[in-house]
Amino acid sequence: MSDPRASLDIAYSDDEAVAVPWAAALARLAQAQLAWIVTVRPDGRPHATPMVPVVHDGKVYFHVGRDEVKTANLRANPNAIVLVGDGEWEHGLDVMVDGTATVVTDPAVLRAVAARYRDRWDGRWRLEVEGGDVSGTARGVDIVVFGVMPRRARSHDKGDPFGQTTYRFAPERADAQDGSS
Repeated sequence: MSDPRASLDIAYSDDEAVAVPWAAALARLAQAQLAWIVTVRPDGRPHATPMVPVVHDGKVYFHVGRDEVKTANLRANPNAIVLVGDGEWEHGLDVMVDGTATVVTDPAVLRAVAARYRDRWDGRWRLEVEGGDVSGTARGVDIVVFGVMPRRARSHDKGDPFGQTTYRFAPERADAQDGSS
């Protein structure tokens, strides 16, 4: 995936602000202990829940139970938003990724995502991959891994100077290499 075009939104930025590079926004996503995943219910109402994200090859990944509301929502409507940030006003970087979430089935991608989960926090977010099957720390839960391919994203660089950057990604064909369905 190629880097997006980044532009500073001058209407929402201080005069001294500069666009935040996409690499910095991705690093913020990769370091976040929690991200909010927003999906759409079949009746159109939003559904939001915190998840532990990992970043691999420019996509944001998370795992859920096969029978959870998020899974049903994403199977019916793959549009999702991933939000990382905090309640601070004077410092920090908030990031929003708007994209399409797809189920990951490729064993190589699943192993790479599982390896990133092992590095999270104190290692409690463990995924085991055997072929295309994934198991996790919750016993008896059938795990599904989703990857969110960004369509567009925004970052909010807080403090002095305050700036908002918009990232626009080139339209690409569905990436069949990661086994997304």
